[in-house]
Amino acid sequence: MPRPIRATIHSAALHANLERVRHSVPDAKVWAVVKANAYGHGIERVLEGLRGADGFALLDLGEAERLRELGWRGPILLLEGVFEARDLELCSRLGLWHAVHCDEQIDMLAAHKTQAPQRVFLKMNSGMNRLGFAPQRYRSAWARLDALPQVDEISLMTHFSDADGPRGIAQQLERFNAAARDLPGERTLGNSAAILRHATDVQVRADWVRAGIVLYGSAPDFPEHGAGHWGIRPAMTLATRLLGVQRLQAGDTVGYGSLFCAAEPLTIGVAACGYADGYPRHCDTGTPVLVNGVRTRLVGRVSMDLLTVDLTPLERAGVAAGFGSEVTLWGRAAGGALLEIDEVARAAGSVGWELMAALARRVPVAVDSAAHGPGCGSTGAPDR
Repeated sequence: MPRPIRATIHSAALHANLERVRHSVPDAKVWAVVKANAYGHGIERVLEGLRGADGFALLDLGEAERLRELGWRGPILLLEGVFEARDLELCSRLGLWHAVHCDEQIDMLAAHKTQAPQRVFLKMNSGMNRLGFAPQRYRSAWARLDALPQVDEISLMTHFSDADGPRGIAQQLERFNAAARDLPGERTLGNSAAILRHATDVQVRADWVRAGIVLYGSAPDFPEHGAGHWGIRPAMTLATRLLGVQRLQAGDTVGYGSLFCAAEPLTIGVAACGYADGYPRHCDTGTPVLVNGVRTRLVGRVSMDLLTVDLTPLERAGVAAGFGSEVTLWGRAAGGALLEIDEVARAAGSVGWELMAALARRVPVAVDSAAHGPGCGSTGAPDR
């Protein structure tokens, strides 16, 4: 029998989260962002749940090829554009749309020999200060692209740095509007946080929005708001089982470095999950865990293959736990109890999407399309 850890991808949750986005921005077309192998969920596994999107956005040409091989014939957008001139040949062959954020990419287009002009998304650096043309150079970049026979339609885009916080989007919108005023072309401005927090802004709703982490059930503005506040559901459950139980006396320590010391007699469970599975090593004592659907805590240091959990809350609740008991690291337990991935990420000093993307290859993954999806007891066959 294989090791009992398993990740389960919930197709129904992906579909529901996409519908939540559409409810928020009913007039916009939706890019489903599937970069980083769909935030660790697997492009092949999320396609069915996200098939209702108007297009898919990603970074990697190989992942774009996979989408086409899987039968997707709609728009695919390369969010960082091409990385070298020969990438444009693949864009032509696969019908990819791509961002243009620097002069070098315009130079590549100018030198590209093609019979089919390409759809590009001209990116403005409105304050994120990563990729994109500064506002004062935006119109001249647009004019260069517009003069090229290799370019068909030019769309306009920017990316918000503070849509998830109190600073908001007003300053960046002002810069974008001043520089892009009267330029033709569709706009794509709104990311997950803007979709949820600033949907009343007409420009966030206009043309296209880019839905990323919201599709996978993580709140972009946690801890101010959780997934439940926004009405989104976890698309991934990471679950395992207890391999053993230890009974500690006051003064006994747990794990490497003896970081946890029992203040009183304590029962702990040993679960088959560690940092080699993608669980954060720096999660400390107190990180939330579910055992048989009961909320408890991690104790001691996470090791490569194992972690330990406090079974005291189960004893107090009269819930039995022992060898084989279900342990939910994040997501939804078999009985319906929920542990948001954002809570675990916060304990690790991280964000939910880092935990998703860090899921290790050795963890088997199954796809479940039930309304909530089971935990470790999923009947779906793992595909790795």
